[in-house]
Amino acid sequence: MDRNRISDLAHANHPIASPLSEETVDRLLALAVTGQGSVLDLGCGDGSWLLRALRHNPSLTAVGVDLSGEGFARVHEQAEREGLSQRLQLVCADAREWAAPDLFDVVLSVGATHAFGGLEPTLAAMGRHLRPDGRALVGECFWEQAPTKQALDLLGAELEDYGDMATSVEVAASNGWVPLQGHVSTLAEWDDYEWSWTGALARWALDHPDDPDSAQVMTTSVEHRRAWLEGYRGTLGFITLLLRRLPPT
Repeated sequence: MDRNRISDLAHANHPIASPLSEETVDRLLALAVTGQGSVLDLGCGDGSWLLRALRHNPSLTAVGVDLSGEGFARVHEQAEREGLSQRLQLVCADAREWAAPDLFDVVLSVGATHAFGGLEPTLAAMGRHLRPDGRALVGECFWEQAPTKQALDLLGAELEDYGDMATSVEVAASNGWVPLQGHVSTLAEWDDYEWSWTGALARWALDHPDDPDSAQVMTTSVEHRRAWLEGYRGTLGFITLLLRRLPPT
């Protein structure tokens, strides 16, 4: 099964696709989009963040870009049911190369920095689409504590892939961004996300025993659960930052 399809199945019960509670997402989005006219989500997944943003602001227009496009039809249908579809556009394209005709008041990229090669290039991509006085909301992993070799091996990661929290914030600050607010995901938020991720895959595999992809999906669930519980639980953190840029000098 295609990895994008597996990811979509894994997020069936947690479509925001990051270790954040629904309450946290709503609070961060309210800070980001209140009083704004347009929002762009780079690496939008199925577009669930944008649905929530549109519910917050009845005058907002939203564009999401993701290379997969998995789940777009489902989110479009939900937007139609809620009367939001005229304000939502989802684009299947590489967010690194996609170009918009206009700049946006708000740019989101939460849990998608891997697609750009890290936090710094993600912020650079976001800045290219943002009005000079606009707001950026970005979510990125960091090391809560130094990872063990076992944690790195299970994650398939290198120590250099992330810094600690202070380093992550400083990456933004040193590139001309001013942190306005931040949220560090709690262990409870992480656990809820990971149980949902692994459980959704296991449930699908159990419900579709005759599907040719059933064994692969179950294996992915088991491997991910082990990587989490035996490796990065309590070691890998996640920070979401609300940012604005320094004015040009």
